[in-house]
Amino acid sequence: MTSIVNQQSKFSTKEQLRLNARKHVESGAVTQTYTLDRHKVIELLNAALASEWVCVLRYLRHYYMAAGLMMDPIKGEFLEHAKQEQQHADMLAERITQLGGAPDLNPAVFTERSPTEYHEGTDLQEMIKENLISERIVIDYYREVILYVGDQDTTTKRIIEHILAEEEDHADELANMLQGWTGK
Repeated sequence: MTSIVNQQSKFSTKEQLRLNARKHVESGAVTQTYTLDRHKVIELLNAALASEWVCVLRYLRHYYMAAGLMMDPIKGEFLEHAKQEQQHADMLAERITQLGGAPDLNPAVFTERSPTEYHEGTDLQEMIKENLISERIVIDYYREVILYVGDQDTTTKRIIEHILAEEEDHADELANMLQGWTGK
């Protein structure tokens, strides 16, 4: 792959930009300046996608199964988190497609690929704890993805940073719930 950056000016000429755009038009949004291993990024994003779906399903399960004196506000949080996790899954699937990959939406492999686990929980406190554990897992996973893509894929980085911020909010809310439950 020839560098599109003109060594004297540090920028491509408009002619170089035009030539390269026409030469590789079938690559869509992925241009020659994309230096990461696309297949690795797609693999990381598909793992994140699986994790988001596992979280959607777990939060929905907890929403439907929550019972007890404190259930109404907690159920509301579970449902809201499920909706946000679905939005994250949509963002990840779109990015995978932009990178020329295929979002793997095979439910049979979600738990195999996902860094998070699917724990049903038997009571509200356990449900809160399991959701908090999963949020903590994805927080670490997304930080690792951000470090991997760095400034070489700023679009993926921005998407993951956005999702990470919401996951940190989820973890904070769940930690507060758990603290209120345990008094610690």
